[in-house]
Amino acid sequence: MTASLILGFDPGRDKCGVAIVGTDRKVVWHEVVAAGEAIAQIQQLQQQYDLQTIVMGNQTTAQQWQLKLEENLDLPIVQVDERYSTLEARDRFWQMYPPKGLTRLVPQGMRDVPRPIDDIVAILLVERYLDKNAIA
Repeated sequence: MTASLILGFDPGRDKCGVAIVGTDRKVVWHEVVAAGEAIAQIQQLQQQYDLQTIVMGNQTTAQQWQLKLEENLDLPIVQVDERYSTLEARDRFWQMYPPKGLTRLVPQGMRDVPRPIDDIVAILLVERYLDKNAIA
C-alpha cells in the first residue's frame, strides 16, 4: 500500500513553507515560496500529486491563509500547533544538511542557518499532525 500524501503549509506574510510528506514520513518535496505565489504553487502541486489533506500552522496569519486556501482549493485543512517549530526546524536543517568544512567546528547553537527554513517547518507540522493522530 502506498502512503497518502499530506501538504504541509507554514503560512507567513512574506514567504511560506510548503512541503509534501507521506504518511510514511518520507519527504517528497519541499520549498520556500513567496507568499503571493503560494496558492498557485499549491494548486500546481495538487495537479502533480494526490494530496489528501493540508496541515498548516495555527499562529501568524493562519486565519487569513485558511480562508484563502478554502476559497482556492478543495482539500480538508487541519491546523496544528506551531509553537517552537522554528527552533526545531533549525536543528532539523543541520540534520538534513550537515555542515561542511570549518562550519563543522562551530557549535550548532551558534551556526547561522544559511537560508529560510519555512519549508522545514512545514515538514515538522506534518510530522506533528501524524504524531497527534498516530498515523504510520
